[in-house]
Amino acid sequence: MKCRFGCGACCIAPSINQPFYGMPEGKPAGIACVHLDDSFNCLIFDRPERPKVCSNFAAEQSICGDNREQALSILEELELITLNKVGED
Repeated sequence: MKCRFGCGACCIAPSINQPFYGMPEGKPAGIACVHLDDSFNCLIFDRPERPKVCSNFAAEQSICGDNREQALSILEELELITLNKVGED
């Protein structure tokens, strides 16, 4: 599956706990990345400044759902599950 044009769910829902170009403190969950434009597209998608965690993300049906709203919901749920598991350790 290819990234859905104008989705941007993966640029909003998950947190990025490492500093990266344009966001030296990382990115909190639920906050749009500074590189996400008003049309929900990544401005640095094909550039070397793109965080490795982002370029390693592979869009797939089970995570991205059928539309942007489903993708946001699924990714938000995965973020919460991840936070809860980290808190258990």
